[in-house]
Formats: sequence, C-alpha cells, structure tokens
Amino acid sequence: MDFSFGAEDERLRAHAAAWLTEHLTGPYADAVGLGGPGSEHEGVAVRRAWERELGAGGWIGQGWDVPDGAYGQRRLSLTGQVVWAEEYAALRAPGRVGHIGENLLAPTLIAYGSREQRERHLPGIARGEELWCQGYSEPDAGSDLAGIRTAAVRDPADGLYRVTGQKVWTSLAQDADWCFVLARTEAGSRRHHGLSFLLVRMDQPGRVEVRPIRQMSGTSEFNEVFLDGAVAAEVVGGEGDGWTVAMGLLALERGVSTLVQQIGFAAELSRVIEAHAAGGPGDPVLRMRLVRQWAELRTMRWNALRTLGAEGGPGAPSVAKLLWGGWHRRLGELAVEVRGAAASAGPALWARETPYELGLDEEQRLFLFTRADTIYGGSDEIQRNIIAERVLGLPKEPR
Repeated sequence: MDFSFGAEDERLRAHAAAWLTEHLTGPYADAVGLGGPGSEHEGVAVRRAWERELGAGGWIGQGWDVPDGAYGQRRLSLTGQVVWAEEYAALRAPGRVGHIGENLLAPTLIAYGSREQRERHLPGIARGEELWCQGYSEPDAGSDLAGIRTAAVRDPADGLYRVTGQKVWTSLAQDADWCFVLARTEAGSRRHHGLSFLLVRMDQPGRVEVRPIRQMSGTSEFNEVFLDGAVAAEVVGGEGDGWTVAMGLLALERGVSTLVQQIGFAAELSRVIEAHAAGGPGDPVLRMRLVRQWAELRTMRWNALRTLGAEGGPGAPSVAKLLWGGWHRRLGELAVEVRGAAASAGPALWARETPYELGLDEEQRLFLFTRADTIYGGSDEIQRNIIAERVLGLPKEPR
C-alpha cells in the first residue's frame, strides 16, 4: 500500500502546525504536554479552556458524518484527520478532555440518535463546552458488558427514567457534564436483551456520586460512579436497543485516535532509547529489545493506516488493542530496566498519602500505569475471543 500523504494533506499539515503554534501561547503554553493517560489530573482547568479554543477554531468533530460546518466544525478527509492528529501530538498540545464526547458519543448520536438529540448535544460538543464520560463497566461486568445490573425504570407519569446502580473505571467522570449509561430497562431480562442507552446529567446532587479510584501511580482518572435514582430523559436508539447502540459505539472506539496514541508512544520510546545511549553500549540483549520495540511501533503505524482504509476487517479494533496494549506494557518494563537500580523506589516514595504526590519520575509512572494497558478498554483475553469467534469463526466458549 501507499502510506504517503497527498499535496492537499501536506498543505493542511502546514496550516495545522501554524494554527497550533499560534494558539499554544499565553496560558496554553504552560499546558503543553499536560494530561493524557496516567496524567489526567494535570491542568484540568486550562485544558477545559483549551477545549473551547479548539472548538472556536473548528477543530472538533472533523470526522463527523454531517455536512461541513453544520456544527461549526471543519470536515476533514480521513487522511486529513490523521494529519491533524499527528501535528497535534508532535507539538505536545494538551491532552484532550473532550475526546469521549467527540469521538464516541457524537458519532453514536449521528448514527442512532434522533434529530432532536443531535441538535441538543452536538453543538455543545463541537464548541468544547459539553464534556462526557462513559458508563459501561460495573464491578461484576467489566469486559463481560452483557452482565450489567444497573437498572432504569421509566416513570409513566413523566416519561423519565430513574437509574440505579454502580459504574466503575469511568474515565474523566469527575470532570464530565454528562454520562452515557448502559442500563437494564426490562426487569428480569438477561445478557444483551432488555438494555437501553441512556443520557444522564452528572450534576444531580444526591443522585449521582463520583468517587475517584486512586491508582498505584498516584493518579485518579478512573472513577466509581454511584447512581441512586438518577434522572435520564433521553434514550438513544429506542428502549431495549441498547446493546446494538453500545456495540456500534465500541466499533468507533479505535480509529484515528490509535495513530495519535502512537505519536505519544514514539516520544516515550525515544526517551528510553536516549537514556540507554547515555549509559554507553550496555547490554546487547537490551539493545535488541529496544530495536524490536521500534520495529513493532512502525508496524503498528502501518497496520493502523491500513485499517483506516478499505482493508480493515471486523476484528481490526481488537487486533489494534492487542498490539498496542502489549507493546506499551513492554515499553514500561524496558524503561525501568534501562534505568537499572536507579528506578527502584525508596520507602519515602510510598509514604505520601496525598494524591499525585508520589514523586514518581516519567519512567516509574510509565511502568506502573502500563500494567493496566492489557486490561482496560477490553482485556487481552476478551479481544482474543472476539477475533476467534467473529473473525475466525471458531466455536464460542461454553457459558
């Protein structure tokens, strides 16, 4: 395949780089490099303001399947979206706080929502003003999403749903304005039957409670969300069709964002390689493993570009998740191996109780956070099952 970009893409690249350079000034200059997985606690206020700056520039919703400018956004081709994403990552622009709304909820509303729902929510997302989180996983239903127990009962008097249950591993819930929640609306239903996709406001004191989960790296971007009669007025795709909508959303979860992620991976790998080079020739086996990491990252990039085109198959998202999850975890291991004994933490490091004050350096945080890469977003075991059953046609596991 030809993985090069055309002249129009290169013009866009120059324009994107110029716009970002011009706007990453003033208060946003200090936000460069802040945020992202493992660091979502950093500069939340300025990153929310940056989200609005992106919206004013028309950079949110580039890939939405709507007319150009329908919600103030510029419509870019697939390669154009990749170009923007690469320039954004290369200049270390602030980690996005609106990506769940832009890349998951908005395309889902476009595909399954009503005209009223699109008109109500897409403008706020496009302006960077409406932030979302995802209410899927539960304590007893993580990768096995069909096992959820959160229930929603529709009140015939006012037509509103009252949602009760617990969600867990909810990214950015502490900062979100809304949550899309998968809940069981048919009493006694099992597995993927009787589920609905509801839109729930987070600002419901006494009915919605968010409890941050402190990770071993010291950060708390994941949360528990407790719903106690939380009110939901909107159901997407119709009552009982939640499984179809939820699966449609998950199919959108890995795309151009995978390429953005790889830019960050490349920067992390470069730091590890530089640290190794600073120590002299070192262990030849370690050098070989670093070369392998570099080669695998290049291969992942080509695979992601191929997948975005016509050659991507139904198992492509699962393949991508398997590739990057294992790769990133191995990079975390390499980061501390290159450092050697200096990467070991003394007792004082673990004595602090205040969140975000563990005193970890970049390599230590990378190592600790990447322990979860093969679990969150769908564990490796679940991804392999998806590939085996839906792509290779192998028999399903007995239940």
